[in-house]
Amino acid sequence: MDIALFTDLARETLVLAIKIVAPALLVGMAVGLFISLFQAVTSIQEQTLTLVPKMLAVAGMLLLLLPWTLTILLDFATSLFSNLSSFVGFPG
Repeated sequence: MDIALFTDLARETLVLAIKIVAPALLVGMAVGLFISLFQAVTSIQEQTLTLVPKMLAVAGMLLLLLPWTLTILLDFATSLFSNLSSFVGFPG
């Protein structure tokens, strides 16, 4: 396997991982910011108030984006398997 091919594959994998995880992370950050502002305004210092809504929001976002995520991962896996001979060095 050529080093340029390996680095391109690693870059593509990392970009794909970021694309999949970014929406859930952004929702978690937005919910966390909203809850923190709410706690600051109302002076509520309950720690579980921040954890539970963030967990539910992130889980909901992951569930909502599951079809899109599976489509992207399936396309990536199909691309990997179709180019497998160039990765391992078999003539093809």
